[in-house]
Amino acid sequence: MFSWLKQSGRQRPGEGEDVVETVTGGLKELYSKKLLPLEEHYRFHEFHSPALEDADFDNKPMVLLVGQYSTGKTTFIRYLLEQDFPGMRIGPEPTTDSFIAVMYGDTEGSTPGNALVVDPKKPFRKLSRFGNAFLNRFMCAQLPNQVLKSISIIDSPGILSGEKQRISRGYDFCHVLQWFAERVDRIILLFDAHKLDISDEFSEAIKAFRGQDDKIRVVLNKADQVDTQQLMRVYGALMWSLGKVINTPEVLRVYIGSFWAQPLQNTENRKLFEAEAQDLFQDIQNLPQKATVRKLNDLIKRSRLAKVHAYIISHLKKEMPSVFGKENKKRELINKLPEIYRQLQQEYQISPGDFPEVKKMQ
Repeated sequence: MFSWLKQSGRQRPGEGEDVVETVTGGLKELYSKKLLPLEEHYRFHEFHSPALEDADFDNKPMVLLVGQYSTGKTTFIRYLLEQDFPGMRIGPEPTTDSFIAVMYGDTEGSTPGNALVVDPKKPFRKLSRFGNAFLNRFMCAQLPNQVLKSISIIDSPGILSGEKQRISRGYDFCHVLQWFAERVDRIILLFDAHKLDISDEFSEAIKAFRGQDDKIRVVLNKADQVDTQQLMRVYGALMWSLGKVINTPEVLRVYIGSFWAQPLQNTENRKLFEAEAQDLFQDIQNLPQKATVRKLNDLIKRSRLAKVHAYIISHLKKEMPSVFGKENKKRELINKLPEIYRQLQQEYQISPGDFPEVKKMQ
């Protein structure tokens, strides 16, 4: 069972847990006493991101799976867990029309979205702002599984293509993905070796991950269904397609294989698939060790943005008249925001990369 989940020989079970708890506790205290009052005073939560809660610091590392329908996302989760989970459905057409958080629980069961977002022990309370249309398509599947003691997995709806992508979901799909992307430790984009076209909705979804490029990994699934020569062409086509959507100087890590429990249809690349699977599983297995560093890194990024936000709001407030002409001055300041950014950069020696996007701020 769980052949890929192996204990590292360098660390005994429980070793280092005190350090993790101490760091997590320190981050919580630092946020609640220092950063949160600043955010509340300058209304940071209305502009950028909701306030963090204890569950955001305490939750296990999360892996978000994203891909077009029938690329094998649900089968991939089943392959990791080596068992079925509540709410799973597998088929050639779009079967997963919901976000499913697969998490550890002492007994097997599921919790619907509306109940999930009022549970203070789960890191999903802020998802309530996306409304009933989303919450009706969100659930948590809990089961006693060894893998889920270390990580949680978020299965997303199959991304649509062609005429299907014109069907409205009833909620802002890309904003939901962006919310998850900011909080997960790994984003896995799944592609089918026979279906490499990146639809408009998939392209928009990938753009929602901007700023989280270090979390993204790519899986070329069902690679055993083509021969070696075709696989080389498929890999090249995939990299070309991704290059048009993801603008990063680094080449994305692509894992090639067939992630399901059935025998390989084409065995000539067996050694490659086994090596790639081992690399991917090692990456996932290392997430708990890196989760604390990721939370520290995210809190530092958040604090830098909060500081810049405070400078911007303070400057705008200082420029506003006390009584007359507020509306005209407001419009003038909004139009001059790029110039204000440059002024604040020089005055406080702030890097341009720390400032929020001008259009969004306006």
